[in-house]
Amino acid sequence: MQYRTLGRTGVQVSSLALGAMNFGRIGRTTQDEATALVDAALEAGINLIDTADMYSAGESEEMVGKAIAGRRDDIVLATKAGLPMGDEPNHRGSSRRWLVTELDNSLRRLGVDHVDLYQIHRWDPATSDEETLSALTDLQRAGKIRSFGSSTFPAYRVVQAQWAAREHRLSRYVTEQPSYSILQRGIERDVLPVTEEYGLGVLVWSPLASGWLSGAIRAGREITTSRSTLMPERFDVTIPANRARLEAVEQLAKLADEAGLTMIQLALGFVTAHPAVTSALIGPRTLDHLRTQLAAADTVLSADVLDAIDAIVAPGTDLAAHEKHDTPPALLDPSLRRR
Repeated sequence: MQYRTLGRTGVQVSSLALGAMNFGRIGRTTQDEATALVDAALEAGINLIDTADMYSAGESEEMVGKAIAGRRDDIVLATKAGLPMGDEPNHRGSSRRWLVTELDNSLRRLGVDHVDLYQIHRWDPATSDEETLSALTDLQRAGKIRSFGSSTFPAYRVVQAQWAAREHRLSRYVTEQPSYSILQRGIERDVLPVTEEYGLGVLVWSPLASGWLSGAIRAGREITTSRSTLMPERFDVTIPANRARLEAVEQLAKLADEAGLTMIQLALGFVTAHPAVTSALIGPRTLDHLRTQLAAADTVLSADVLDAIDAIVAPGTDLAAHEKHDTPPALLDPSLRRR
């Protein structure tokens, strides 16, 4: 396992990190299974575990808490807040009112007195940067969080938040957590240059592109992954964007085979090769999934292989642009761009 400095924090984290989104109802994972995944990940050298309050409505945090009991000090523990936690309109977002309350809820579910990294799950257009950063700074000074970061922020919001922190003399975001894979490279155009400029750590999620790069999806095969059951429209090959993904996957599978790699090694080796990326978040549901992903821990792709990937999916290109999670709201809602 490789270790890298998380931005400018001085904290050393593994190049592969354990994402706990599948713990609980989302992944149909029991506590025993979640604990076994944590055990195996830690034994392999992973020291960063990432979860969120809304994963299975808090169940993921509870499972992580039980799994790490007695060994908290050896783990860099990250969680997130901001996405809805029920129908109550104020149980979401990044207001001081909600963050102060929800951090306490997360700490209770995790069974800890602090988290190492507290992340705003999505940019909240209803709340000012000053409001959010001042609340996070106070929580940091209270010792409940060590550092804080953003998740899936558009590049211009990352810049704006850095400016706001300086303007109001507040602590700043030290990490960003964007979606990044061979098939979704759009952040290379804007987000990654910005994170490099400001010295942010980058924890990328969905490096296997929701299973497209797992090796399980190939032309001529029925797509039966768990994600395809939950989100069938993302795997319907009659849709042009999905056909483009499948065509790219076939070329990537040939490249991986010629290089003596699995698709997973190719996919994880690609994202961790970018100098702006600190860690790739893997989200296994089973021990078998985890083991196949851990096999990529020491994968280093040659320049020739990286060049071949660029020829298949051009740098800065999103093959499924409609699935981006950091698109400015005005591009999605016509009422926001019309008088």
